[in-house]
Amino acid sequence: MPADRVLGLRELNRATLARQFLLDRTTLPVPEVIEHLAGLQAQTPHTWYTGLWSRVEGFKPEQAAELLTGRRAVRIALMRSTLHLVTARDCRWLRPLVQPVIERATEGMYGRDLEGVDRGELAAVGRALVEEQPLTPAVLGARLAEHGRAAGWGERHPHALAQMVRALVPLVQVPPRGLWGRSGPGAHTSAEAWLGEPMDAEASVEDLVLRYLAAFGPATVKDVQTWSGLTRLRQVLERLRPRLVIFRTADGRELFDLPEAPRPDPQTPAPVRFMYDFDNLFLSHADRSRVITPAYRRHTLPRNLMPSLLLVDGFTEGTWKIVRNRGAATLLIKPFRPLTRAERAETAEEGIRLLEFAEAEADRHDVRFIPHDAPEEPWRAGAR
Repeated sequence: MPADRVLGLRELNRATLARQFLLDRTTLPVPEVIEHLAGLQAQTPHTWYTGLWSRVEGFKPEQAAELLTGRRAVRIALMRSTLHLVTARDCRWLRPLVQPVIERATEGMYGRDLEGVDRGELAAVGRALVEEQPLTPAVLGARLAEHGRAAGWGERHPHALAQMVRALVPLVQVPPRGLWGRSGPGAHTSAEAWLGEPMDAEASVEDLVLRYLAAFGPATVKDVQTWSGLTRLRQVLERLRPRLVIFRTADGRELFDLPEAPRPDPQTPAPVRFMYDFDNLFLSHADRSRVITPAYRRHTLPRNLMPSLLLVDGFTEGTWKIVRNRGAATLLIKPFRPLTRAERAETAEEGIRLLEFAEAEADRHDVRFIPHDAPEEPWRAGAR
């Protein structure tokens, strides 16, 4: 039997970029793009719109905002217990599959604070409150604490109570939160009440793995587990093995993939792309070197924060932010290394297009490059 083919770093890079619609923007409808990507991480209200703009030809913010107001897409805690934008259809089957991850993480953080509180009762009370009226976590926690004093739970921290309900009940953030150009409180109700349909109790973890490979493969078992938060997926991939093709990394790790998924030539040109903070492109592999460069790893960042990143030739080569001043919008770009003249020109051109999308109302658009060896502050202050 022939040895599995070895895929190098650039081959993995180009395969992932192709599936992420980052080699060529796609003309697929926005709901199909969201489903192909298995959702977009969206804990920030608006930056994920840039993620769709980078991937969808001619994307307009209204295309996504209308999905939220029309209840055809939602923002809900899913993979890794983080907020994701997904279609209503995907919400119904993805949430039950990652429910154990969310509950486990929440119990680890707040379980000791809630010893003696019946989880079933807490979930029922919390569900009733948010289905009567969408509530922010602060208001939900206060009302749960008030109920708990009357119900004999004793004095419990409102934040812990609200977070446990978020884990036990699939809560979606309701508009206007998350709408482009608008703001609103982070109010929640249950997914079932918002969508008018129950969660899918027959969801298949095999389907979850296949969806992941379509968007992020080729991948190792650890890659899939990093993205989903689920464990013990080796046995799932073993069941799927007859349907998959197997490659290997240079150090011998198995890479699983879909037979018909794109795996472009490693020399395929990769255009400059401006990626938003917390884009799943950077968070969905145990080994992130297929996209993230050593220069990024040397980049000093506050804990649990991630900058908006610049891709040049498919790899992280800088950070960016947009600042506004008296009607002018300026894109500030700080490369990790000196860019070539051609790279700088392409980056500036794509940067103007980004400003035309993100700051359409500005009177003037400018692109400014910060020297790669400039201090981190104060240029990062006020980043969007």
